[in-house]
Amino acid sequence: MPIETQKIFIDGPSGKLEAVLAIPESESKGIAVIAHPHPLHGGTMNNKVVHTVFTTLQSLNFVTVKFNFRGVGESAGIFDHGIGEVDDVIAVTEAIRSQFDQRAKQLPLLLAGFSFGGGIQLLAAAKLNPMFLILVAPSVANLKAPPVSDSVQFALIIQGDQDDIVLPQQVLAWATPKSQPIVLVPGADHFFHGKLLLLRQWIARFFAW
Repeated sequence: MPIETQKIFIDGPSGKLEAVLAIPESESKGIAVIAHPHPLHGGTMNNKVVHTVFTTLQSLNFVTVKFNFRGVGESAGIFDHGIGEVDDVIAVTEAIRSQFDQRAKQLPLLLAGFSFGGGIQLLAAAKLNPMFLILVAPSVANLKAPPVSDSVQFALIIQGDQDDIVLPQQVLAWATPKSQPIVLVPGADHFFHGKLLLLRQWIARFFAW
């Protein structure tokens, strides 16, 4: 039975942020916040990679939210070159945490992102201290993203070896100083055409506990 989703609006730094929220029927494993690709290149929360990550994390019993950055869809504001977008992630995360965190314990936080959204989540992780990080073809070079924060206990980075937008060499160069493991998917392009099922399987395997 599909998990019911609901469209919501969250107060952001530049006005309302459009979001879609899914709440598990059983006890939640954590809170997952998912960020989409570059707003100036057609990126929205409806992107198929974002949707795959969203539905997979739903099925794994996370309180799951995807949202449109400022200036995208029905979200207020204008593109802010990655600076304001980090603030958008923080606003969404704090809003969802305030609604779902139990007083007795804080639900584990998962930050996920694709492309531009992956780079943004690396920047946001330094401030939000997530337990989990899932990045698909993260734009580490263009956003000058830092390495995975020491607060992150479990990180999954998935990269296609045929990606001509976020180059595999750039992601590997970013990962090398801290020996960050990368899942390199043979034959996968930037948008994982024909590889979305494999993407779903890798995320499910990551949480096989």
